[in-house]
This record gives sequence, C-alpha cells and structure tokens, in this order.
Amino acid sequence: MKLEVALHHEFAAFALDVAFSAPAGVTALFGRSGSGKTTVVNAIAGLLRPQSGHVAIGGTALLDTRQGVFVPPHRRSIGYVFQDARLFPHFSVRSNLEFGARFAPPSETAPSLAAIADMLGIAHLLDRRPAGLSGGEKQRVAIGRALLSRPRLLLMDEPLASLDEARKGEILPYLERLRDEAAMPILYVSHSLAEVARLATTIIVLREGKVARAGPAAAILADPQAVPDLGVREAGAIFEATIVAQHPQDGLTELAVSAGRLFLPRVDAPTGARIRLRIHAHDVILATQRPQGMSALNILPATIVDIREGEGPGAAVSLACGEDRLLARVTRRSIRAMGVAPGSTCFAILKSTAVAPSDIGAGWEVGL
Repeated sequence: MKLEVALHHEFAAFALDVAFSAPAGVTALFGRSGSGKTTVVNAIAGLLRPQSGHVAIGGTALLDTRQGVFVPPHRRSIGYVFQDARLFPHFSVRSNLEFGARFAPPSETAPSLAAIADMLGIAHLLDRRPAGLSGGEKQRVAIGRALLSRPRLLLMDEPLASLDEARKGEILPYLERLRDEAAMPILYVSHSLAEVARLATTIIVLREGKVARAGPAAAILADPQAVPDLGVREAGAIFEATIVAQHPQDGLTELAVSAGRLFLPRVDAPTGARIRLRIHAHDVILATQRPQGMSALNILPATIVDIREGEGPGAAVSLACGEDRLLARVTRRSIRAMGVAPGSTCFAILKSTAVAPSDIGAGWEVGL
C-alpha cells in the first residue's frame, strides 16, 4: 500500500507546495521548524482542507479538489500519534486501547489487544492509569490505541519530541519493530536526524514549504548535496550490517558489511542479526593508500562518488563502499592535498568507538 500526496495551500506568509509518495515502511518528513511538516500531516489527516491537492492511500482518494472529494477525518482510517500522548486520564491503559478498537472498520479484523500490547511491551501496564506511566510508556500506549483502530496509514508528528534521551532510547526499539511488522505506510515527522537515520526507509526533506530532497534513506543520508538541508554537524550515512561474531576477550562485535568487516564495542544482539549503523561524516578519515601501524581497526576500500565543497573550509565526500554509501566530512585543503576527485579510489577509516550505542538500531528486514 502506498500513500500519494500533492498539496498546495497558501497562508498569509507561507506557501505549501509539495508532491511525494510514501511506500511501505517509515517515510520521514524532515526539515527545520516552519518548513511545513505539520501542515502536510494535518492536510493528510483531514484537519486542514488545502486549496488544491490530492491525497490517496492504496489508490483510494481521500482528497481530490478537482473531483470535489473530501473524506472527513473520522472516515479516513488514519491513525494519528501526536507529540503528547493525549490519553484519557480516567481510563486504564486497557480502556484507552479498547477505545481505539472502536474505530476499526467493520470489514476489517482488528489485531488483538493482546498482540498489540505484546509488540509494544505494555502488557504489564494494562491495569494502570496514565498518571502512573513514564513518558515513553504513554507514547507506546498512544501508538497501540492508534494501531487498534486498524488504520491504513499511521501519522506520527514528533512523537519523541517531549521525551528525554533515556525515554527516547526506551521507545525507539518498539518503533523499529512497528516499522518492520506493520503492513502500512508510516509517515514520521521529525527534525531529529538521529531519529530519522534510525527509523526511516524513505526520507522527504522539506524546505520552506517545498520538497528539497526525496528518496531512499540510505541514498539521501549519503548524498553530499543534501548536507545543507540535513545539517553539517549531524550529517552521516547508514550501513546495513550483519553480526558475524562476538569477541568477549576484548569486548568487540564483528560485523559484515558489503565492503568488508567492521569491529564495534559489543552490540547486544545475536550472531546473524541484521542491524543498522549510523556513521557520522566527521568520524570518517580518508587515505589514498591503505594505512599501516595505526590503532583504527576499521579500514574499508572505497571509491569517491561525489564531492561538495562548502562555503567554509569543509567538504562533504560521498563514497561507494561495496554496495553501501558512506559520507565523509574533511577539509577542502585535504581534498586538494590528496589529489582526489570523483572516481578516485581511497580507504575510509573509522574508529571502533566512533559509533555510539544510540546510533545502532535494528535493520529493516523488508527493503533496505
């Protein structure tokens, strides 16, 4: 099932003009505050009626201004998870979940409450009330309530924005599981590149009400031309890797990637597990020859695909490492001193300790 969107709407000081499609998996709407992210999801949900546009899920139109189609919000079969959980305080967790199930279409067999509670890790909370839950637990209940309505599309508008880092770390694995198990598109709004890199299968970058970039997450995050939209300090690529061995004698985990092997501080996952790594561009060093006698364990052969020189001293370099793409942030002086250009071969060097635990997540088993 695919979400198709084309919207145009003018406000007093802002114009929205976007068109994109969102396939199965998590499509992240990313952009700075004021870029139009929430306006887009509100139009999809039917909370905003745009001046012109088209919204369809699986080929069924929810909005078509040319044909005069406007399906009311309560009939769109869309689950909406907001920044705050918006649970009913006088209801138990079970009752909050059962409220969502009331909105499941009659022709659909809704997933069982027990199955949803198990997937989101909230089965032990069913008899408690929202006041006794942590922020992460409340958000998981809100997601469960939305899922029990059997939506064709799940909208998530900054669902982790109000949580501290510990609570975000608590809920991200459940969102990864939802991404992998839900048979529907998920539109995930965020201005956090760390969340996007961890969850997204597709990225739509908005800039001043327009689509600046769109495509598979791995391609967008490794594109040096996208760095100004993503943020120089947060720029980095994602690798899909397989755990091939644990080395308890020195606390390292050995991973297989398409260009070779990587060693990271212990990753708590079994051998054979697929994981996703976010590798920051500023943690990648380039060399024209394979280095010798250095402490770095991770050295991958690479080919330079593209170079984007910034307005300052820096340059973003896109690298092909086997079937994966890596991004390096170096100085323009280094580029000139090395004498490299697109097509040049080199080696990418990554410290084992450079990948933080928060930048390691579950790989997407369906598509990447």
